[in-house]
Amino acid sequence: MGKVYLVGAGPGDIKLITMRGLELIRRADVIVYDNLVNKGFLEFARAGAEIVYAGKKASRHELPQTRINSLLSEKARDNEIVVRLKGGDPFIFGRGGEEAQHLAMNGISFEIVPGVTSAISVPAYAGIPLTHRDHASTVAFITGHEDEKKAASSINWHELASGPDTLVFLMGMKNLRDIAKRLIDEGKHPDTPACVIRSGTLPAQKVATGTLATIVGEVRRMGLKPPGIIVVGEVIQLRKTLNWFEQKPLFGKKIAVTRSEHQSRRFGELLLDRGAEPVYLPTIDIEPIVPNTRLRTAIDRISTYDAIIFTSVNGASIFFAHMRGSGKDARALSGITVIAIGGATAAHLAVYGIKADLVPENFTSEGVVSVLDTFGVSGKNFLIPRAEQARDIIIRHIRQNGGSCSVVPIYRATVPSPAASLPEDLDIFTFTSSSTVNNFILLYGKEILKDKVIASIGPITTATLIKSGIKVDIEARRSDITGLVSAVESHFQPEKEADGL
Repeated sequence: MGKVYLVGAGPGDIKLITMRGLELIRRADVIVYDNLVNKGFLEFARAGAEIVYAGKKASRHELPQTRINSLLSEKARDNEIVVRLKGGDPFIFGRGGEEAQHLAMNGISFEIVPGVTSAISVPAYAGIPLTHRDHASTVAFITGHEDEKKAASSINWHELASGPDTLVFLMGMKNLRDIAKRLIDEGKHPDTPACVIRSGTLPAQKVATGTLATIVGEVRRMGLKPPGIIVVGEVIQLRKTLNWFEQKPLFGKKIAVTRSEHQSRRFGELLLDRGAEPVYLPTIDIEPIVPNTRLRTAIDRISTYDAIIFTSVNGASIFFAHMRGSGKDARALSGITVIAIGGATAAHLAVYGIKADLVPENFTSEGVVSVLDTFGVSGKNFLIPRAEQARDIIIRHIRQNGGSCSVVPIYRATVPSPAASLPEDLDIFTFTSSSTVNNFILLYGKEILKDKVIASIGPITTATLIKSGIKVDIEARRSDITGLVSAVESHFQPEKEADGL
């Protein structure tokens, strides 16, 4: 018999899970998750893990609570690690206590892995400290949706109206009008600050602020729908100066990422750090060429090369995978000059213990040619492990200047299946190579790009876009992901570029 782990997954932002919780997701045999859990967590599940949706939305339950309880017991009998993934914290209005009771009564071993409850993290992302020495010394958390089977409310509204400085209601948006009215009727001043936070901690976060007397109208005016969190108290006024999250440079922007799926995570993390919502639309699949006798031969003869040129992170990854398969490691490159096309490739080489000797300022094939002129080409032998189809500028330069080179294709780029549907509210489309441009047009056509902001990683990609009849609004000065993100940021906040930020 296995064990059930009730894991709090935070309210939305994927960064708000504990290391223990993330570790269990990666090891789980079965994951049973709720509607409010960030679906990005499921990407960390190991291959072969069973994933079960048990979400609940207002007035609609995928599985009734009794069935969820039984499901956890059943899965624990047949699997070693069962993760019950719950939004927020399992023991704060998450019915985790009921699930743990059921497990205990049925002799199922369980463990609670606390999470960051939305009751505190969502207000924090809205710039609202629930306590403050000058404004609030007490705070109360209240369910805004009591069990409908109860004969009468168990909430002491009179004490709430006259007691705690800050009130936080979870699952109460449908009852917002009644909550505000009850508090006023029990003595809370109608001008007491109140707010509703929708999609808290996420780039789609929306905040309606007002008073107990006006908050219902503000929520209606903004069109906010459940779920959301209600906060009542003077601390809301601090949002005017503490609203940090919504001030991020790309807050609320939906940005299409067209890189290959396995390369998109770092790009997405940089966008999330700036408040944007990355939408992954991979247009390339990277497929290693196997078997690859040419690469194996080149590795066996590695000591005969004067220099090796890595033109992508993909090339470096696949090359060193074959090095390991041949029983070699970084020591085999001793005495060989290593050239990386850009900062990202150089950083990836460092993972294998290799410090690139030469990295051009311009992260393109032309940039590599410029450093080759400094290095010297005549009489030297180069190895270039690269994509099956790639530009030949470097090869021509070497051969025309008295050098020799072995060009070894080690991977090919293929076109994946298109996404089932494209969000209509995408703000920006990013392209990181000519292949992403051509494949995107093949998969989705050009019409979707009309009137959208188009961002290019550099001049080669820009030329492909323009040749395809697509205007380019943003071009990175430095042709890597960091440069592209900086360029997008500067497009929307040009004053930062002027300040050199």
